[in-house]
Amino acid sequence: MTRYRGFRWFAYALEIFVVFVIQETPGLLPPIYGARPVAVIPVVLSIALFENEVPAMMFGLFGGLLVDFGFGGVLGFHGLVLSLVCYVISVMASNFVKTSFVTSMLVSITTTAAVMLLNWACFYVLHGYQHITYALTAHYIPIFIYTVALTPITYFFNRALAVQIRSDEEE
Repeated sequence: MTRYRGFRWFAYALEIFVVFVIQETPGLLPPIYGARPVAVIPVVLSIALFENEVPAMMFGLFGGLLVDFGFGGVLGFHGLVLSLVCYVISVMASNFVKTSFVTSMLVSITTTAAVMLLNWACFYVLHGYQHITYALTAHYIPIFIYTVALTPITYFFNRALAVQIRSDEEE
């Protein structure tokens, strides 16, 4: 492992942790329509666009476990989902698609929607709660919109980090 890669990975881990702390601190990110974003999701998705498969999967796992701690649900649910998603995104970004802002937005929209719908299905629909449509429209859709709105910030920050802290042999 080169010095640049280790420093970049440390910066990514620190970024995920700082964003998690900001996300979980009351009052730092103002709620919109009662929803607070899951800001770690766009961070790990944008990291997956710039890293190889295994590091992307590890950052997805780390971010997903932090999301699990923050959501208070089943520990490992988001860790598993985000690690698999980040692995697939990294494979796509390195082999099939060009990494750009549009790609980042498309990945963020589809992945965040899938994660939110899977969360809603597993924790509301399968448990047999009443008013599942209300939970989806009043809770999950505002979280989805707020989370996706943070994608441009995370994409450009991680793009700058990935481009600036890269050795010649990694390019």
